[in-house]
Amino acid sequence: MFDNLRDEAAASPFYEEEAKFQPAAGTGRKRSKRILGMTSIQRFVIAVMFMLAVCTIGGMALFALGKIGF
Repeated sequence: MFDNLRDEAAASPFYEEEAKFQPAAGTGRKRSKRILGMTSIQRFVIAVMFMLAVCTIGGMALFALGKIGF
């Protein structure tokens, strides 16, 4: 049953076709400096907006809980 298993696997075109489309090591595209498709300035603006939202929500929570008052 397993006598010709290695020969059959070597003769299979599945592995040969798969190897054709894999790029060689070190020949890929240049790495982009973009994360999630955004430039560094765009990420900074998003981070500042997120920080302001967290501070605003935290301030409203403190006011609603009576920890601070005007």
